[in-house]
Amino acid sequence: MQALKWTPALWLGFEPMDGMNREFMELLGRAQAASDDDLVDAWQALVQHTATHFGTEDTWMRSEAFATTEQHTLEHRVVLNLLREGLGKAQRGDLTPVRQMAAELGAWFSRHSQSLDAALALHMRRITTPVATAA
Repeated sequence: MQALKWTPALWLGFEPMDGMNREFMELLGRAQAASDDDLVDAWQALVQHTATHFGTEDTWMRSEAFATTEQHTLEHRVVLNLLREGLGKAQRGDLTPVRQMAAELGAWFSRHSQSLDAALALHMRRITTPVATAA
């Protein structure tokens, strides 16, 4: 399997989110390409990034009373819990679940990014972009 990479199709136009998404894809690509000896460390780096990434988005949504906060944060919790479960199994020597998750996570992330994240990015652009005023 070829490791995933960031593509312009994932660009959302809100750099703080785009930066986190690029890093997620980079770390996922590393995990997908990791040898068995390196997989636990690569997956742990992905889990740590994902916890921070999702936490940042969750904070944005709560602070803005964003319309789909509940659905979006629930999806974050479910995915992060699965990633952590996989890490625990990998740390005990069972790499198969992590390999399977690594293979499937890119498709989930693409869907998540182009739906829930896209809506949040649009909202964040609207509230952070200064409105031009007529002189």
